[in-house]
Amino acid sequence: MACETEADSTDQLDKALTYVYSSACHFTSEIKTEDIADHSRDNKIRQYWCTVCDKRFKRKGDMKIHKRTHTGEKPFACTVCDKRFTRKVILNEHKRIHTERSRYPCSECEKSFASHKSLSIYQYIHTSKYKCTECGKCYGSNNCLTIHKRIYSGEKPFGCNVCGKRFARAEHLIVHTRVHSEDRPYKCHICDQMFRWSKTLKSHLTVHSRDKPYKCSLCNKSFRQQGALTIHKRLLHSNIRPYLCTHCGKTFATEGNMKRHVLIHTGEKPYSCNHCSERFRQIIQLKTHLLELHDGGTWFTCHICQKKCNRQSNLKAHIRRHDVVKPYVCNECPKRFCTAGELNDHLLHINS
Repeated sequence: MACETEADSTDQLDKALTYVYSSACHFTSEIKTEDIADHSRDNKIRQYWCTVCDKRFKRKGDMKIHKRTHTGEKPFACTVCDKRFTRKVILNEHKRIHTERSRYPCSECEKSFASHKSLSIYQYIHTSKYKCTECGKCYGSNNCLTIHKRIYSGEKPFGCNVCGKRFARAEHLIVHTRVHSEDRPYKCHICDQMFRWSKTLKSHLTVHSRDKPYKCSLCNKSFRQQGALTIHKRLLHSNIRPYLCTHCGKTFATEGNMKRHVLIHTGEKPYSCNHCSERFRQIIQLKTHLLELHDGGTWFTCHICQKKCNRQSNLKAHIRRHDVVKPYVCNECPKRFCTAGELNDHLLHINS
């Protein structure tokens, strides 16, 4: 696959700003003429590309290593703690955690690193000529600095041609477009389940491990991820609602809940059915629609009463009712509940 980036005309190439279309990246943007030349040279050097996400590499070996982000493969295991890695060099650096302290200190600040390579990469922050005038952070290239500056300017040059949502970086747009398609390039190497995003795959892989190292100090419930524990504490053991809806002033415990709520005000329905013209605010609504009307996906069936649920979490909560299991305990009174949602509603009621 060759890069097809080109300018609209030779006249525009002579100017400082040129309007560019990239069919390889599916975005349009205004960039400087010298950046076009850099982009062209870079793509000639990077002759190997990933067939899943089109990311390009200079070496075939780097491309093979990158593909492990799609498959979830981690062939290198630590013999001390069983943690696994995609590359041997990362494993070797990890092993130093068990054997020695970080011995490569930065001469400009108090940070230290386990390897000289990690220190060298970090020192770009202090030595690079591409320095942000707003925060002082440095970058290895002018292009990286330009992208970083969009944090302060609010510039979002890359727009989705389906829903109009805009992004500061081209790769964020490419990832976003999977919301509107059935593209799921990330595959679990254990159960073959497919995912739209690498972070979702990484989260899913913890399902195959029984290890739950993050324990709640208030109710002793354990979690596989630190983030899940943080959300659990915020939802069930505190009244903290840091996320504010700018339309109505309602507050939420998680950013995801706030974003889903905002769609009620905007009327946006980003999830579309590829079988009919129906659109939905939430992905679970689309999945339920596909299950009920287009026979797409898998129902989760109760082995006791044969009730069908659209999510495994809903099935687990349903089975608790058969077993009369109520693991969610109110810290204000003796009441217990089958689901976190029921406990959350209870807490909101007594606090109001």
